[in-house]
Amino acid sequence: MAENTGGLSIGRVSRVTGMSVHALRFFEREGLFLREIPRTAGGQRTYEQADVDWLLLCDRFRASGMPIATIRQFAALVRAGGGNEPERLALLREHERHVQSKIAALTACLDIIRTKVVTYERHLDEGTAAGLWSPAPPDGTTDDR
Repeated sequence: MAENTGGLSIGRVSRVTGMSVHALRFFEREGLFLREIPRTAGGQRTYEQADVDWLLLCDRFRASGMPIATIRQFAALVRAGGGNEPERLALLREHERHVQSKIAALTACLDIIRTKVVTYERHLDEGTAAGLWSPAPPDGTTDDR
């Protein structure tokens, strides 16, 4: 019988974080945790709330496009303890710039899409939607700009 350490099982952490068991094992293999995940006498991983909190942060990093290598580097700096905060900040600032750039690009895309939506809504309301963005409009013009 596995000893009960009061920690969270991998299944529970998977449910809490929304990450698959496979993803949790991947994070461990890749050295992305801040500590070695202990195991029960039966070999089952036992996580603490701090591990879950770290996973949720890492999940946000991944969702925002941070490469695994950068997360690994950040985790290594955190594991190393105090004194390297400027390096951590530099990594975070670089990623922040990357995310801001992605947001700007997506905002530009959204502006174009919104313009198309307004154009189509107007034409549908006016009953003039036939031929919108057709490959070869009969009169040689297009009103879908």
